[in-house]
This record gives sequence, structure tokens and C-alpha cells, in this order.
Amino acid sequence: MRTCTVGGVRIGPGEPPRLMAVLNGSPESFFSGSFFSPEAVRGAADRNIDAGAAILDLGARSTAPGSPPIPVHEEVGRMDALLAELDGSGYVLSVDTMHSEVLETCLRHDIHMLNDINGFRNPILARRAAEAGLAACGMASFETPGDPLGVEATLQALALVAERAGAAGLEELVLDPGVGLWTPERTVDHDWVLCCAFDRFAALGHPILAAVSRKTFLGRLTGRPAEARLAASLAITGALLDRGAHLVRTHDVAETADLLRVRHRLEACP
Repeated sequence: MRTCTVGGVRIGPGEPPRLMAVLNGSPESFFSGSFFSPEAVRGAADRNIDAGAAILDLGARSTAPGSPPIPVHEEVGRMDALLAELDGSGYVLSVDTMHSEVLETCLRHDIHMLNDINGFRNPILARRAAEAGLAACGMASFETPGDPLGVEATLQALALVAERAGAAGLEELVLDPGVGLWTPERTVDHDWVLCCAFDRFAALGHPILAAVSRKTFLGRLTGRPAEARLAASLAITGALLDRGAHLVRTHDVAETADLLRVRHRLEACP
């Protein structure tokens, strides 16, 4: 398996699990604790880095089920305002977008990674990221974000994502199996199936992202709203680390960092 380097952060075999903090500039995000205005984002970034985040993932529109769409120009404005507050910070930054217009604005700032839930279906976006020397994370997608159903389809979609990345010239790559209710056909049972088989995705030869923090499938199991899903998020994160996850995208960096510390100490047991 290859490693992936994002702004000097190495991800993959032989490296400790890395944490990616979620910083949203979208007030419509499903978890209100992840929303930060431009005035607040630098403080949130500082806290997350101090708590153990290696990468900060910034988004400006919600993709959660039922979220209202926003115009691309609004996403551009939100992302520009967030990134302006982080210029000169020296932090490793990922931008979560599937629109080339948004990426073009982001490239005026200090960014290191494209996080594309559309799996590089837009070749203009992918090529521009490659030209800029960005690392990239692509989610399993055939025709729309998160449309594969089941493990075999997800493996096929991720192989296609890797093929698209290679065609665009993206050399530093992380793959996201796409846990979540992305399409009307998806159910929480599909999410559990992906989690149970998470160890199979490493066969694709790239580091794997676990993006499960506070998601709906945990709420359906526990009966808890997003604000009360921390314990469930930590439990599934530990299980996915056991199944080979290399990068964890989380709303709760400090608590997830504690989980990593405990795991690391146990690995040192005689």
C-alpha cells in the first residue's frame, strides 16, 4: 500500500492514525457544534490543532440528508472568508468541495488537499487540484456522491475513483468508502455493512478515511440526536481503526485523540 503525504503529514502504513478536524462554515450543517463563522474559525482551528488534529477539513455547504442546497457562489464566498482567517497559520488544510469554481478560489489561499465527495467525477476539478500539487481524498461514487450499494459496489466505485485520480495526475490519494445516507436508496443497514467490511478497502492500495462522526446510522441505533452521539462515534471509530482506517475525520478531536492514546498504550503491552 502507498502512503499519502498531505502538507508534510504522512498517512498510511507505518504511520500512526491521523485525525482530520471538521470545521464547517455552513450554518445548515447537521451538527451545530461543527459550525464556525469566519470570526470564530481561527480559534477553532487553534483548539483542534492543539488537541491533536493533523489536518483541518473546511467545508462551506452541508451534504447531510435533507440539507437545503446553496448556490455555488455562496459556497465560494463562505469558503473564501474561512480561508482568509487561516492564511499564514501554517496549518495543513483540506477543502471539502466538488465544484471547480470553489477550488479556484481556495487556491488563492494556503491549502494542501481536496476532499471530493463526488469521487473526481469532474475532470476539470481533479486536473486543477493535480496542477496545484494538492493531495486528494475521493469518496466512492459512480454517478452521484455515495451511490454504491454494498461492499462489492463500493470496492468497484473506489477503484474507479482511483482510476479517475490517476488520469488527472493526482498522486497523493486517500479513499473514502462513503458511509452515510447519501442517496434515497441508502439505508443505515448499508452503513453497517460497510463498517463491518472496512478491512477490505485497504486492498485497493491507498490509505482509507473513516468519516463516520455523529452520523445518522449511529443515531438510529442509539436513539440519540447528533449532539449526543459522541460515545457512539468513539466506539465505531475504534472498530474502524481495528479494521484498517488510516485517517479519521471527526467533529471531536480531543476525545478521539484520547482514544488513540489509549490504543497506543495498549499496543505497548507485553
